[in-house]
Amino acid sequence: MIKVGIVGGTGYTGVELLRLLAQHPQVQLRAITSRKEAGMPVADMFPSLRGRVELAFSEPQQAPLTECDVVFFATPHGVAMAQAEELLAAGVKIIDLAADFRLQDTGSFEHWYGMAHSCPQVLKEAVYGLPEINRAHIKAARVIGNPGCYPTTVQLGLLPLIENGKKLIDTQHLIADAKSGVSGAGRKAEIGTLFSEASDNFKAYGVKGHRHHPEIVQELRQVAGHDDIGLTFVPHLVPMIRGMLTTLYARILPAARDTDFQQLFANRYANEPFVDVMPAGSLPDTRSVRAANTLRIAVHRPQGGEQLVILVVQDNLVKGAAGQAVQNMNLMFGLEETLGLTQIPVLP
Repeated sequence: MIKVGIVGGTGYTGVELLRLLAQHPQVQLRAITSRKEAGMPVADMFPSLRGRVELAFSEPQQAPLTECDVVFFATPHGVAMAQAEELLAAGVKIIDLAADFRLQDTGSFEHWYGMAHSCPQVLKEAVYGLPEINRAHIKAARVIGNPGCYPTTVQLGLLPLIENGKKLIDTQHLIADAKSGVSGAGRKAEIGTLFSEASDNFKAYGVKGHRHHPEIVQELRQVAGHDDIGLTFVPHLVPMIRGMLTTLYARILPAARDTDFQQLFANRYANEPFVDVMPAGSLPDTRSVRAANTLRIAVHRPQGGEQLVILVVQDNLVKGAAGQAVQNMNLMFGLEETLGLTQIPVLP
């Protein structure tokens, strides 16, 4: 059994981790921390976990985190890097769902997240936790930077097109038009996510610059094998609780006009358990992935022209966060990658 600790178990990604790990046949939950709720039984805060999670929240300093095999950080940015060295010294593996170990450029991290990086040596060994790209490195990793939700949809939607270098599409003029449910903003109380503000409303944000942009570009450059990546990324807030839909636009190069892009995607993801390439002409919706670790992709070429339109949907809390983190844990400990993650999406 894998002994698991969770730092920051009271947010939406924290409770999603608890939901998934409580059903995992190879996991023993050992600690769930929260300064504010220390001493409260987890099931009192989250009645959905009654009879499944018997632990109470504990103070971070008193939690037996160094006795765990792996610790998940479902916390604000900056928390994981403050505890990483102590945990690694104790032989504990780390999966951070925040941004502490995503951006390899500390200057970029400090610019976008407004804090100094306190353990650049740990950052150097951290592996970006997108299994469909970095599976082999994840298996050998001690530290995982779990991808952001938007970056997961953008990267997996573009991956088959850019891993061929500059042969298929114009990589300088990529567009990602992305929409997320309100849970993506976290559980904290803010005016913009109040029901009266977010309901019956639809808006863009972060148009002049969003912290997920450098993460996406960093990884696209790595996959493409060149730095010639130009991306316009515009996120939107949709009045629903969970779910994410990203529409990607890429211009086909003249030499690639005869490419069967549907088959290209189908071949690339044929053996990926959590990526579903849908039949040609499909229009995937967010409820088709609700509460599941599944990401669905549909490939379109309107009027047979030179513009590709790629539709990508996922649950932002599962494949976009907690589910992907559990997927990474399975790989790190040599388990079947799908273990504990085969839940069927919830309808309606």
